[in-house]
Amino acid sequence: MPNHDWLPASVRAKASERKLKSGAALFRQGDRPVSFYEIVTGRVRLSRVDRAGREVVLYVAGPGETIAEASLFSTVYHCDAIAGSAATLRAFPKAALLAAFDKDRKAAQAFTATLARQVMNLRTRLEQRNIRSARDRVRHYLGVHAGADGRSVTLRGTLKDFAAELGLTHEALYRTLAGMARGGEIRRDRGKITLLRAPKV
Repeated sequence: MPNHDWLPASVRAKASERKLKSGAALFRQGDRPVSFYEIVTGRVRLSRVDRAGREVVLYVAGPGETIAEASLFSTVYHCDAIAGSAATLRAFPKAALLAAFDKDRKAAQAFTATLARQVMNLRTRLEQRNIRSARDRVRHYLGVHAGADGRSVTLRGTLKDFAAELGLTHEALYRTLAGMARGGEIRRDRGKITLLRAPKV
């Protein structure tokens, strides 16, 4: 789970709790940013709607992760944030955090490092989305996200969330996972996928 100990005590003291029902919007694209958020429980889906009216999922964030960091430096939110399940969030006021950064250089540097890691993760996701084969896209994800044993990947949400993160329809993901399991490449357990041999990416 990400560590947010760098958040100044003055900002933590001003945090408030938000509870969302599944499907409720935390904010919408174009809204004025007032906070950034840490997810305590549940999942929040960051998405945009394309010109054809289809939702394009940018990321599904889970417990311990923060969202809307970049909006601290913007006049509007750049995507929708929708609860993918019942969720509890901690809201940190934008004004308080920016004021703290002016006074606390170490906190500002730590926040910059957090954004840098997010950029690296985004590049990995873009690389993943550019892989045409659904099977190779799944292999790439499993190879990147395998745990300490190099084999096990714990899914952070539902298979539909997993499909959205990969940029696949859930039907395509189901077919791909079933084929990989039949071929002896993976084993599926509840909430976990285990690689039975090294992925061919």
